Amino acid sequence: MKPISRTAFYCCGIRMQDAENDNPLCGDTYARAFMNEEALKFLETFKDDVGPNIGNVVRHRIIDDLLRRELEVNPSERILIIGAGFDTRAYRLKGGSWIEFDEPQVIAYKNERLPAGQSANELERIAVDFATEPLAEKLLPFATRKQVTVVIEGVLMYLEENQIKELLQTLGQHFPKHKLICDLMNRDFFEKHARPIHGKIASLGAPFKFIADEPAKVFRESGYELTEQIPIVQKVVEFTRPNLTEEELKSLPASLPQGYDIYVFELSDEA
Repeated sequence: MKPISRTAFYCCGIRMQDAENDNPLCGDTYARAFMNEEALKFLETFKDDVGPNIGNVVRHRIIDDLLRRELEVNPSERILIIGAGFDTRAYRLKGGSWIEFDEPQVIAYKNERLPAGQSANELERIAVDFATEPLAEKLLPFATRKQVTVVIEGVLMYLEENQIKELLQTLGQHFPKHKLICDLMNRDFFEKHARPIHGKIASLGAPFKFIADEPAKVFRESGYELTEQIPIVQKVVEFTRPNLTEEELKSLPASLPQGYDIYVFELSDEA
């Protein structure tokens, strides 16, 4: 099998470090289970990338909070995580019926380190070789006209635009009524703020491919409605400075980098 992507260990490792802080922002206490000796050594190369590291943790926390909100309304909501990596939300959040999709080597490693049977919530893991196996076939057994939530985190920037369009078409065919939670970065943010960390990630063989002036456009063209957009950098400030006044919070957007956000899209039968 192919080796597990080092970017997966990077994202997991910084969540591990966050969970071991005195005041964690995300609190993924399961992350350490996946960090072997080689991964811990590799993580050291990112120790000085403070901004991207905390942004990555906050990205995860924002999606956690969105899912908590969904599960409060519908505790039995089916949640599909595509490109799950070392996601542990099925263990940490209350409620939900969870399905994780990722490469066979990731699924095998996760099952060894943190078996699905140890989750208090229903959890199924599906191995898919994205390069050779159609995702549509893997999704087919779970197809439904009922509402589901799909999470695609830290994945879309590595895909070509035509691949994203194909993915959205597949999701629409199998789940004609769903919410899609994802992160998107526009070209301006990439050029001004993300080039240094991208250089490191690209050197690992994972360059960004989807950098658009208006990344939400491809979703609207695929029939989605944008219902929420949450600036990640602004949330970094809010989470790390909880004593900000309401007036200070209102003035934040004007002073912060804009263009890397969590998006919530909805697709309905009428789309």
